[in-house]
Amino acid sequence: MDERYERQLKKGILEILVLQLLSQERMYGYQMIMCMKEKSHGMFEMKEGTLYPILYRLEDNELVESQWTPPQNKELSRKYYCLTDKGKEQLKALKQLWKNFSMVVNEILEENEYE
Repeated sequence: MDERYERQLKKGILEILVLQLLSQERMYGYQMIMCMKEKSHGMFEMKEGTLYPILYRLEDNELVESQWTPPQNKELSRKYYCLTDKGKEQLKALKQLWKNFSMVVNEILEENEYE
């Protein structure tokens, strides 16, 4: 299969998945990358160059907020992201949109499948 199709499908869902991860707990970037890879069984292996623009966009839209932790011992400061109330509402709406979207797409894809 042409990888362009897979990339295009993934691109449309990444923001929802990032919001979903952050609805469970606050996370820093690398933690999100690893969590996404693990939960998706490797299907969503994001790079920093993909994740951070998404986070910046979500932050600009006030769906997430970030906070730096103070450095402790030899550990560097980390920038944690968490969902805002506006982000929780947006995630709820996006999940409903996704359910409707995937239901309709599945209906169309399954049409005449067995003929």
